[in-house]
Amino acid sequence: MARRQHRYIGFMALGLAMLSPAAGNAQDPDDLAPYKMLRSLQFVQDSVVAGDHSAGEMQRFMLGTIDERLRTADTSIFDDDRNVDAALIYAMSGGNPQTLEYLIAHDVNGYFDNRVTDVLRKYLTGKGLLVAKTLEETAREYRDKKIGPYLALIGGNVLIATKPTDALGLYDQARLAAPGTIVEEAALRRSLAICVDKGIVDRGLAYSQRYVRRFLHSPYASQFADLFVKLVVAHHHDVKPQDVVDILSFMDAPRQREVYLRIARAAAISGKPELARMAVERVQSLGAGTDNPFGPLADFYGGMAGLPTEDIDRAAKNVSGIDGNALSPRDQALQAAARFVADQILRAPDPASLTQASGPNTSHQEITSEKAAAIAMQPGTPGASPEPVPGGVASTGQSQDTDSSFNAFVTTSRSKLDEIDGLLAQEGNEQ
Repeated sequence: MARRQHRYIGFMALGLAMLSPAAGNAQDPDDLAPYKMLRSLQFVQDSVVAGDHSAGEMQRFMLGTIDERLRTADTSIFDDDRNVDAALIYAMSGGNPQTLEYLIAHDVNGYFDNRVTDVLRKYLTGKGLLVAKTLEETAREYRDKKIGPYLALIGGNVLIATKPTDALGLYDQARLAAPGTIVEEAALRRSLAICVDKGIVDRGLAYSQRYVRRFLHSPYASQFADLFVKLVVAHHHDVKPQDVVDILSFMDAPRQREVYLRIARAAAISGKPELARMAVERVQSLGAGTDNPFGPLADFYGGMAGLPTEDIDRAAKNVSGIDGNALSPRDQALQAAARFVADQILRAPDPASLTQASGPNTSHQEITSEKAAAIAMQPGTPGASPEPVPGGVASTGQSQDTDSSFNAFVTTSRSKLDEIDGLLAQEGNEQ
């Protein structure tokens, strides 16, 4: 850590020196070689994904400074292949695409490989699919060069939609060639996205563990957490609870509780009570002996998941036990839906709805097949021909009143449940 801080201070000093025109003019021109400036940019970007979010401003400054240098330097600087690579990597690292166009237009000596510049121009203008095959071949050809990891990364980005397996291969190539860098961070995160979509659980868990161990403090770690939760919930039958515990154990307790809460919520909405209970138990155990602020919310998600189970009384208590004002608007809607479902399940049946239109068989006589057939053909029996009703008005009596009341209840409840189903479907898609 001390070594990294020392290097960062050195690169900051270099950046400040370049910021000053007087200081820049006083420096030897070779000190401002694009490949040296690129090293500073790479270090700053790697510092960002390592957790130094304050380096973001320096990253923007370095991009602008390199852009100006590439546009104003004499073309003879590209006699050094390192500066050619620096220009290409700059374009693939968030640099100005127009600068690459400028360099290509002024490349009268053929410093740049036309195949590389062509695929980069297509990729940077959103037409990468037109050169997908060439990009894949070029990435493999340059795999041992400095631009190799970057070509592999953008190649994976192009192939991820049409050839996800090949994209995984390119992402693996990128991260193995540039460990601990922003390239590896992006490759791991996008590899996990493919595994979630294609149900490649084992590799997805392996990528997740590598990400947590290396890039826990990245500004993109929240995106990783979303993907990890989707992997666990969508493929919970193939994911062992201990695998989840082992991967998240590299996080500190607050971060673990946050991820377990996300799992509990997604599992509750998806109707996976066992997974939800596991996540809730982890939240509670991680907060044992402390004033766990996540405890009530974990019980709420556990209660939602427990509504269809035998212990519905406890589940309903957990759902109603948390103050709605402490919930987000989306969770308030979930609480209202869960309460309604619990009320309908626990509601005592109306005795009137249990009455029968026909009298009981008080004679205890055996009902023969002939009698059963005769009863089946009587008006009002399910499956029998409907009896004509004069004037369109049915006969009056307790049976009609009961049926009307029951039908009204069913219609209202079904409408309400349809609303809840729609809500939960929407919530599930947002996870």
